[in-house]
Amino acid sequence: QVQLVESGGGLVQAGGSLRLSCAASGDTFGTNAMGWYRQSPGKQQRELVARMTTSGLSGLFSTNYVDSVKGRFTISRDNTKNTVYLQMNSLKPEDTAVYFCYQVIRYMNYWGQGTQVTVSD
Repeated sequence: QVQLVESGGGLVQAGGSLRLSCAASGDTFGTNAMGWYRQSPGKQQRELVARMTTSGLSGLFSTNYVDSVKGRFTISRDNTKNTVYLQMNSLKPEDTAVYFCYQVIRYMNYWGQGTQVTVSD
């Protein structure tokens, strides 16, 4: 059984930074993709913020970001710790949301419980 546990959310002033972590436990062999979604206040749908995907045997991952965070957010991973990070810089009030990490492992989707990020102006 795979479990994802997020941490690193909190309250920050506009212009500040936070780093979210998503630690995976269990059998993560065969991870195809990982990333972060967010759900903003009053919105029912989650928005894909950043992701890393692999499409071949090379083991290399490509990264994608939603336009609104390009140049400010960076997704990365530490294989030795089975952890995915989201470094968020120059935060804006509109980044306020619950952030969820996910991983696709052998084509099965797994989600974390979410972590609240609040950016005050």
